[in-house]
Amino acid sequence: MTQELHIVGGGMAGSEAAWQAAQLGVNVVIHEMRPKVETFAHRTGNLAEMVCSNSFRSDDDEQNAVGLLHWEMRAADGLIMATADRHRLPAGGALAVDRDPFAEDVTAALKALPNVRVEYGEITELPRDGQWIIATGPLTSSALGQAIAAETGADALAFFDAIAPIVYAESIDMSKAWMQSRYDKGETEEERKAYLNCPMDRAQYEAFIDALLAADKTEFHDGETAGYFDGCLPIEVMAERGRETLRHGPMKPVGLTNPHQPDVKAHAVVQLRRDNALGTLYNIVGFQTKMKYGAQTEVLRMIPGLEEARFARLGGIHRNTFLNSPTLLDAQMRLKSRPNIRFAGQITGVEGYVESAAMGLLAGRMAAAEILGRPLPEVPQDSAMGALIHHITGGAEAKTFQPMNVNFGLFRPVDGLKGGRRGRKDRYKAYTDRAKAAWQDWLGAMASAA
Repeated sequence: MTQELHIVGGGMAGSEAAWQAAQLGVNVVIHEMRPKVETFAHRTGNLAEMVCSNSFRSDDDEQNAVGLLHWEMRAADGLIMATADRHRLPAGGALAVDRDPFAEDVTAALKALPNVRVEYGEITELPRDGQWIIATGPLTSSALGQAIAAETGADALAFFDAIAPIVYAESIDMSKAWMQSRYDKGETEEERKAYLNCPMDRAQYEAFIDALLAADKTEFHDGETAGYFDGCLPIEVMAERGRETLRHGPMKPVGLTNPHQPDVKAHAVVQLRRDNALGTLYNIVGFQTKMKYGAQTEVLRMIPGLEEARFARLGGIHRNTFLNSPTLLDAQMRLKSRPNIRFAGQITGVEGYVESAAMGLLAGRMAAAEILGRPLPEVPQDSAMGALIHHITGGAEAKTFQPMNVNFGLFRPVDGLKGGRRGRKDRYKAYTDRAKAAWQDWLGAMASAA
């Protein structure tokens, strides 16, 4: 076997795809344009750099679809999850990581493999020969994006995604803020105090909403429109949808008690999550924004406890490129018009670090099996991986296709279980039990084929 697997993009999906294929014995070349060609959101040339949040979200593999995806990736010896576990930060029931050491570790692990090499430079055309995986994510370069659009005939491949600000911990007023995870969730004291909370009374909240609505926003270029993914709406867009929207979203005050005023229930609460192992940086949870920088500092300093806040990074907005995968990709994630090319990660229409890495895991294994001439069992639809890939390669409605997080709504029903809220706990446990069994069977079948 001499054929190489070329992977364009060294983010979550590309890194995981490279790892999986290399572990199966395939020679891999990762093409990464950074740092030669920079992007708006990235700061380094490291592989698997985290640009938006530092959270992989819930780690509950019995009651949460994201946590189940974590479990499946760990079971498949995934690089991204193993590295995340090594650099884990307190985050209640979530899996948050120290982002810089995480990316450095992923980069070192891949470069240490004898059958992996990294070539730095931009790929601007879709290759006609060889086996390729395009995993360029939401920040696909303009040249490659145009090449993809020309091949697929897609009229639009972009919507807009926003980045949350990061605050220096030492600039937060702890006489007003306090540490507590919602509902004191977590097994250790550190986990139960993983979030920093800033309370607002009604008057402060109303003034904050007024300021959000009046703030200067980033303008779009001619011909561009804002089509946001609902799971990552800028806070000012949420405020435009109704004055109470934020109070029932990222600023909900439930499950928290202010030790400074234990008898006073906050009208709204802004939460910040630790962003590095040292605890010197905190990101404002759910506060993606397209406000201009000057407006951001003024508005965000209206939050009690953040009056003197200093920002390590202000929020921003960037283009997010994705395919209409249900019409363009086959069940093996290959481009129907050019089956030597697979796509993986956010560009396929999944949303989130975990989902992106998961699709990279599958693409890497699929490409390796094809190169090695081995039979590949169909990914079981009842697994979290299978539910997600089935959705993007045919299960979704093509006319209304939008990026999707993994969720139990993508899973086939389990016969004999109640619907509705009351039956949810038993239903979710049944989903995860069934998924784990199906995934283990699939991994076993792959090992037998080898």
